[in-house]
Formats: sequence, structure tokens, C-alpha cells
Amino acid sequence: MNFQRGKQSNEPEINLIPMIDVLLVILIFLVVTTTYSKFAELELTLPETSAEQVDKNTQKPNAIDITVSALGEYTINLAPIKSASIESLRDALLTAAKGHEDPFIIINADAKATHQSVIAVMEAARLAGYNKITFTTETNNAQ
Repeated sequence: MNFQRGKQSNEPEINLIPMIDVLLVILIFLVVTTTYSKFAELELTLPETSAEQVDKNTQKPNAIDITVSALGEYTINLAPIKSASIESLRDALLTAAKGHEDPFIIINADAKATHQSVIAVMEAARLAGYNKITFTTETNNAQ
């Protein structure tokens, strides 16, 4: 028996707009308060050297050998450099080039030499206008 004849039954509705507002506020709160972890270590793939022998007696007329010691001392073609400034290294490179247009710069750096001392040689070569730079390495061949 239905005693409510004139009254229509209302279907219950769920209003989604306030729920979406609440979820957006929670999402913004989480984004703002989350701390992102920083990488403590970098994964590096280091360059490898080949095990083939290079003939050391080959004449390289336009090569300039630069040696960087562990203490930050420089020699260019076995001649010690007094001052370690970039300008004096540039001048010594220009003198050692002896008129060659684009000499080949070979950097022999000690394993314990600072990164800055090697970068100083590279910057001096750049200021002198030389862009052919290479590094010597040592391979451990267990034969």
C-alpha cells in the first residue's frame, strides 16, 4: 500500500564535483610536500683503451707533448714551465709549435694530477687556437 500518492520519489544522487575538489586538493598537497630523492652517485661508462701497441718511434713533427705531474707542474716537450697560469701555458704552446699551423697536443697527466691542472692545459690550447688534443693512457695487459 502506497500512502504517498502525490509525492514523487526522488532517486538519491551522488554529487561528484565536491569529491573531485577534495581529490585535487589532496593531489596538490602531495605534490607540494613530496621531497624528490637526489642521486648520490652517477652511473658512468668510462672510456676504454685498446690493447694494441703504438710504435713510439714514429716521428710526429707537429706533436707537442705536455706533461702534468701530480703536484701540478708542467713540462712542454720536456722543458719545464715556470708559471702555471693559463696565459703562460698558452705562450709556451705557441713557442713550442714553431710555426706549425695546427699541432697535435698530447697530454700526459699523472693519475693523481688534479682535474683543474688538466683543464688549464686544455684551456691554454684552446686560447692558442689548437683543437687537436689527445690523452695518453696506460693499459694493464695480463699476458
